[in-house]
Amino acid sequence: MNAPLPDVPEVRVVGLPHLTQGFDLVERLDLQMHLKVHGPLEPIPGERLAQLAEEISLRGRGGAGFPFGKKLRAVAKAAIRRGVRPVVVVNGSEGEPACRKDTVLLNRAPHLILDGALLAAEALGARTLIVAVTRNSTEVSIRAALAERGLSDRRGQQLRARVVRTPERMVSGEASSVIRAAGGGPAIPPGRRERAAESGVGGAPTLLSNAETFAQLAVAGRIGARRYGQQGLDGEPGTVMLTISGQVARPMVVEVPTGVPMRYVLQLAGAPPVPQGVLTGGYHGDWIDAMAVDNCVISRQSMAAVGGALGAGAILPIGPDTCPLGEAQRVANWLAAETAGQCGPCRLGLPAAAGGLSDVLNGGGPAALEALREVTQAVKGRGVCKHPDGSARFFSSTLSAFTDDLAAHVLHGGCGRPTVGVLPLPEPGYQEVVESIPSGEKLAVDWTLCKGHGLCADIVPELIRMGRDGYPVLADASVPVHLSTRAQLAVRRCPELALRLERSEEDRSGRQSRPALPSAARKALGSGRG
Repeated sequence: MNAPLPDVPEVRVVGLPHLTQGFDLVERLDLQMHLKVHGPLEPIPGERLAQLAEEISLRGRGGAGFPFGKKLRAVAKAAIRRGVRPVVVVNGSEGEPACRKDTVLLNRAPHLILDGALLAAEALGARTLIVAVTRNSTEVSIRAALAERGLSDRRGQQLRARVVRTPERMVSGEASSVIRAAGGGPAIPPGRRERAAESGVGGAPTLLSNAETFAQLAVAGRIGARRYGQQGLDGEPGTVMLTISGQVARPMVVEVPTGVPMRYVLQLAGAPPVPQGVLTGGYHGDWIDAMAVDNCVISRQSMAAVGGALGAGAILPIGPDTCPLGEAQRVANWLAAETAGQCGPCRLGLPAAAGGLSDVLNGGGPAALEALREVTQAVKGRGVCKHPDGSARFFSSTLSAFTDDLAAHVLHGGCGRPTVGVLPLPEPGYQEVVESIPSGEKLAVDWTLCKGHGLCADIVPELIRMGRDGYPVLADASVPVHLSTRAQLAVRRCPELALRLERSEEDRSGRQSRPALPSAARKALGSGRG
């Protein structure tokens, strides 16, 4: 199957619409229709806007769930302390293949997003607004919306607004990647952690939140906290946007009030009556089982209580006719290939974990399972962005959620079910060309010949560094396929012919297990930076 989701799938609403109001009238609300449907929006002073965000318990809807009011205050304080104008950034870089809610809003209700962003910009005294997008359709829609409002990046305007296009990749939507792209750099994390509220675009304090968050702020700004809270739970009022895909009859984006049973939402999309698992929060999220589905409502707190996550609002059930570990393997390969290549946990750890899961699936036995657990644990907390942690969370949740299937693969060589391919990925057949999977070859040194010239470390620093004794230290890991060419070059350039590529004993005997993975994690991932 492996069919990518369309940019704008079917859109449904449960209860009264907030964000999707007017979707039954037109495909896209231009400025004139937007004002007819939603009405005008008056400016709100900064402290009152922060209070409004707190009254409706508004948190970021991109996955992290950080309180918006707290972020707004932090940016305002930094701007006042430093005496500089802050920047407002709308993060519409929805690069995860299982998410489409922000893309739907950018395509169909762009002015609602701009309303919220301009509300924040006015409150903060910002003079720069940036909207980051990943797809052609979203770029066309948001550029048209800016033009309809007379906003552009021309000098002399009170507010300069521009669009930044980022690649459709998982790491492109990470906050630091968006900020780096907005500053003219590549859309990848910068390799260091900085608070955007203190130093973001151009070094200025930056308010960055995702598209749905700004749209929710615009709704609350119009109707007030009391009316906003008439739908949803007391502790998490209002509505949320969800993307429902996986093994469903009708993939869709749906707006629902918090508190709606998850079972109802799954039935709306035509999910299996008794799914063997539901991935919640997207590919950086958590699996829950059918019993948890029956005890769960749509809310951050309720989903966390049963081991799930609201995250980026993606919900993906799988039925009983597919191998859940095989489904996870396809996602694992994609996550490994999405690495920005800037730190050991991401560049080496994720391909190693994907390879370890493959070992388990292919009869590697208890040793392969233990190796996978160790390398997954080694990745956690050591990356320079959230991708390694989110991916490790996916691996850990998979191992915890499908213990019976795991036992069948470890002890009996398989569960007897095929991998149907129901979790959406960017393009058919991608896993046959993933570059970041381990190649099965390792670098080795003949220490009787090595003189410590260090050319190898210059050519492939991801795998070789110079030790304090002046001699190379090699990562004890299989060379990822995307580094194979440079590893071969390092072997050829060694002036003493001391470096070589060799295959492991297991690989020479035809087995796919890689028991050296935990050691790779300890050595190559140790500092968190390659």
